[in-house]
Amino acid sequence: MDTDPTTIDPAVSTGFGVVGTIIYLAIAVFGIAVFWKVFTKAGQPGWAAIIPIYNIYIWLKVAGRPGWWLILFLIPFVNVIMALIVSIDVAKSFAKDTVFGVVGLWLFSIIGYAILAFGNAQYRGPSALVGAQGAYKG
Repeated sequence: MDTDPTTIDPAVSTGFGVVGTIIYLAIAVFGIAVFWKVFTKAGQPGWAAIIPIYNIYIWLKVAGRPGWWLILFLIPFVNVIMALIVSIDVAKSFAKDTVFGVVGLWLFSIIGYAILAFGNAQYRGPSALVGAQGAYKG
């Protein structure tokens, strides 16, 4: 009996799909729990972590950046730079350094935000507003 090496048994592919879905859901639930805790530590509503777009707005508020920056997150490639800047600001808002912002919060975000959420990091206030002028705060 000849078997074709290019075919995949349907039972195996179904198993991969089920396992992959379970892993994806576990990571999604963990991510929501992490952002919920970070938002709560920053004095923001934790439930904002589950609302698309609004969670980015709250993330900007935690960093001390103006709300109109949300529009910049809709522009391809610009959003990557904006995420880097906001990650650094969030790290500084929790009294962490720039390296933690880049490596922990931007490159390995789920791990870095878990450290902020479940570690002993305390929110110090929005770091982007520390040296800001009055007109910039909006």
